[in-house]
Amino acid sequence: MKYQLLKSCCLLLFFLFTPNCQSAYTLKTLEASVSQHPGKSAIYILEKGEESLLARAWLVESAKISIDVQYFIWSTDNIGTLASEALLTAAERGVKVRVIVDDLMIDADPETILLLSAHPNIHIKIYNPKHSVGIGFLQQLWNLLTDFRSANQRMHDKLVIYDQTVAITGGRNMADEYFDYDHTYNFRDRDVIAAGDVIPTIQKSFNNFWHSPLSVTLASLLIEKQMSITPAAITNYTEWLHNYALDTDNYAPEVRAAISDMSVRIDGILSKLQWVDAYYIHDLPGKNNNITQLDGGGLSTTSLINLLSKAKNSILIESPYLIMPAGGFDFFSELLDKGVEISIVTNSLASTDNLQAYSGYDKQKQKLLDLGLKIYEFKPNPAIAKTLIDRYRAMEKSAPIFAIHAKSLVIDGNTAFIGTFNFDPRSANLNTEAGIVIHDDEIARLVEQAIKQDMAPGNSWNANESEQLQNVGFIKKLKVIFWGMLPLEPIL
Repeated sequence: MKYQLLKSCCLLLFFLFTPNCQSAYTLKTLEASVSQHPGKSAIYILEKGEESLLARAWLVESAKISIDVQYFIWSTDNIGTLASEALLTAAERGVKVRVIVDDLMIDADPETILLLSAHPNIHIKIYNPKHSVGIGFLQQLWNLLTDFRSANQRMHDKLVIYDQTVAITGGRNMADEYFDYDHTYNFRDRDVIAAGDVIPTIQKSFNNFWHSPLSVTLASLLIEKQMSITPAAITNYTEWLHNYALDTDNYAPEVRAAISDMSVRIDGILSKLQWVDAYYIHDLPGKNNNITQLDGGGLSTTSLINLLSKAKNSILIESPYLIMPAGGFDFFSELLDKGVEISIVTNSLASTDNLQAYSGYDKQKQKLLDLGLKIYEFKPNPAIAKTLIDRYRAMEKSAPIFAIHAKSLVIDGNTAFIGTFNFDPRSANLNTEAGIVIHDDEIARLVEQAIKQDMAPGNSWNANESEQLQNVGFIKKLKVIFWGMLPLEPIL
C-alpha cells in the first residue's frame, strides 16, 4: 500500500504537469490583471498540501520564459524527483530555470545534480557550501572548527517565481512531507500565492542571492566530476527522469479523481485571488555583518519586531519552534503590559521533529507561561488532519504524525504574515528568512481562523496541561533532557 500511494503521487504530479486539462486562466491573464490594480498585490493562502502542490504544478507547466527557484530543502524523494523532471521538461521547451539550494541538507548524489544542470537552460547554485556538495568529511569538520558561525548560517528561504509574474512562498520545502505524501510524518504548513506589486521586491531578493558570492556554481564545486560527465550519461539520466514520471504502475483511483477535476480546482484557486496591500520582507545573503558571534539580527528580524510592536489588542503566532532569542522576554513582556493578548501554537514533544529545538523551548516553557503568554501544543494526530489532508482516508491506517511547520502570525485581526521565520534564535540571527506581510481584514481573518482552529482542543493541548496528557516514550524524554544540558540556544 505504501508503494502504491508513492507511485500514485508520481502519476498525479506527471499528469498535473501536462496540458491535458486546461485552466481558463493563464499567466498572461494574471499579468493583465496587474495593470488593473496598480499598487496592489494579488494574494491567495495555500492551507492544504495537495492544493499547494497543484498550484506549483500548474504554474510550472504554464511558465513560458523563466522559473526561479530558492529552497532550503530539495529532497530526492518522489516529490523532489518529480519536481526535477518538471523543471527539466520546462527547460526543454525553452524556459530559463535558475535554482539555488542551501548546502546543509542536500541528499542528492553530486553526479545527479550535474546531469540535471547539463541542460543549457538549467543553472544550479549551492548556497554557502560548507557541509555537503563537494565537501569531504575532514573539510566539513574544519569548517565547523574554524568558522562555526558561517557553517551555521543557512538560507532558509522557500520561493519560486514564474515568468517574473507570480510567486509562491511560505513554509514548504520540496519534499514528500510538505505536501502530505509521506507515510510516517507530514507537516501542517502554509504557503501564499502572490502577484502584482509585491513581485519586483521578491524578484530583487532572488537576484541578490543569485549574484551573491555565497551562491556557488556547481562547476566550481565539482570540477573533477564535471569533467567526467559524458553526453551518454546526460541522455541516460534525462530518459530515466522522464520515464520515472511516466510510470503508470499502481495508478490509484484517488489520483484519477484529482486529475479529472484539476482545471476546476485551479480556476477555483485563481478566481479567489484578492488584490490587497502587501509587501515582502527578506534578508540579504549572509543575514548580517557579524562574522564572529552568533547574534546580529537581520532585516527580517527588524521588520517583524517593528510589526509586532504596533499591536494594540492581540497577536496570534504559529511556529514549529518557540525559543526566545536575546531580548525576547522583555519585548513580549512590554507588549503584555500594554494589554496585548498573545497566543502561540507550537509543536508538542509528541509531534515535534526537532528534539534539540524542543529542548530549548522546554527549558523556557514555564517562564513563558509565567510571563502571561497563552501557549498551545499541537497534537501528533490532530482532528484537523482529516480536513487538511485530501488523501487522509488513504493514509488513515498508517496514522502518520501531523506536525506544525507553518510560520505565520496575525496582529489585531487585520495584518497577517506568512513566511519562513521560526520564533527562535536561529531565524532571528543566523538563517536568512523571508515572507509576505498582508494588510487586509479578510485575509487576516482567514489566517486567524486557521491558527485558532489549530489551537482548538481537538488539535492542541493547553501547554499548562500537555505534559500529563502526552503519550511520549521514555527514550524521547531522555533525549530532550540530554540536549537540554548542552548550551545550544544560540543555534536553535
